[in-house]
Amino acid sequence: MELKEISQLLYQLKLANQEMTSIFEKATGFSLTRYELMRILVCKGKCSQTQLQVALRIDSAAVTRHLKQLEEKNYVVRKRNEKNNREVFVEVTTKAQEELERCAHARHSEQDGLDIGLTEDEEEQLLSLLTKLTNNRGKNGE
Repeated sequence: MELKEISQLLYQLKLANQEMTSIFEKATGFSLTRYELMRILVCKGKCSQTQLQVALRIDSAAVTRHLKQLEEKNYVVRKRNEKNNREVFVEVTTKAQEELERCAHARHSEQDGLDIGLTEDEEEQLLSLLTKLTNNRGKNGE
């Protein structure tokens, strides 16, 4: 593929990201990163901020900013590790779990607002391709 085609592909990905992120935030009331952060906590349970940073592939300052926002809204609780004061553990609250369930339930309703114009098979294929792209990034020497 020539550079101009790669450029067009990447630009379309950028535009799709902006549009889909906006739709997601309007429908759920959460930024995509904060939603994913809480989803990780629901799936894994209590995590360190470092574990969240690795899972989300964002820097520690960004994790801290997101957690501060979520903590202010009582979606997460942060506690220092008593054995290692530098380490901070994060847990999702019941309020957050209820909000995530509300979002999931709304997704299955007729008026979910998250229709991205793809069939379920196309969504799965796109997810597979994007996952392949992001996983290959690390293998090819960032």
